[in-house]
Amino acid sequence: MQTVVSGIRPTGNLHLGNYFGAIRSFLQMQEEYNCFFFIADWHSLTTHPHPDNLRQNVKTILSEYLACGVDPEKSTIYVQSDIRQIPELYLYLNMNAYIGELERVTSFKEKVRQNPNNVNAGLLTYPTLMATDIIIHHADKVPVGKDQEQNMEMARLFARRFNRIYGVEYFKEPASFSMSDKALKVPGLDGSGKMGKSTGNAIYLIDDEATIRKKVMKAVTDSGPTRMNQEKPEVIQNLFTLMEIVSEPSTLEYFNEKWNTCEIRYGDMKKQLAADINAWCTPIRERILDIQNNEEYLKKVVRIGAEKASASAERTLQDVREIIGFHR
Repeated sequence: MQTVVSGIRPTGNLHLGNYFGAIRSFLQMQEEYNCFFFIADWHSLTTHPHPDNLRQNVKTILSEYLACGVDPEKSTIYVQSDIRQIPELYLYLNMNAYIGELERVTSFKEKVRQNPNNVNAGLLTYPTLMATDIIIHHADKVPVGKDQEQNMEMARLFARRFNRIYGVEYFKEPASFSMSDKALKVPGLDGSGKMGKSTGNAIYLIDDEATIRKKVMKAVTDSGPTRMNQEKPEVIQNLFTLMEIVSEPSTLEYFNEKWNTCEIRYGDMKKQLAADINAWCTPIRERILDIQNNEEYLKKVVRIGAEKASASAERTLQDVREIIGFHR
């Protein structure tokens, strides 16, 4: 069975866009591959989070992924900082990484531009840490977005360079792959673009019913259609797309008919959409709260994940130490 490795950023609550993108892909992958899903808390240190925030973010993201159906019995789910072999392999890869090639990475240059007062070594060597996370488990595939493709190229480069330097064929060159053809693009509530944290247009899986209703009722609309069967502008199509995701087909058909006959009342549509989103989110929200309050279960998941991931990583490090020439 092929191995998949994917990192999860501990950056706060998940929203509908996350669910129909990454999470739904994870649920499918865990049925088809040997999966390692990790919470990338070491990566987050480049922004210097407060310790309390870091701990809470790890707990939050772990609880929400578990509540959405990522199964610790089917996948290895772990916290990056629990795997003590990672810094060692990170060190070895850094010894073979060149400053010039790291400085040319687009994401590094963008971070420097955005935060000129926080240009730290962790940002510079992000690609080597990412490569370590991947090749330490001999990943065949890594699900990534387009913004991470250059870092994936670096991971393949570091694997290839290690093999060449030491005259071995040890590390695989991991392939990028995307399940985006099966992922839904969930629009935001502001009338343009996709749902996201940074744009403030998201419905979070943890949002309560009143919050969801308030957000949906404030969604951007226009003055309504002026002729029958006219094409919907983006700001309105976004509402219909959300309804297509969470509502019954008959509900969507009803409001499409109202649009086509110029009889649509946006207030009625938003009330229905809010009710349908709440019906969809409520079971997940309840599971999130149950898991967050079950400290023993969370500790068990993290402990078992760490044991499995550490065993995989240690096998790799034993081989790497011998290849490099360190005595046992």
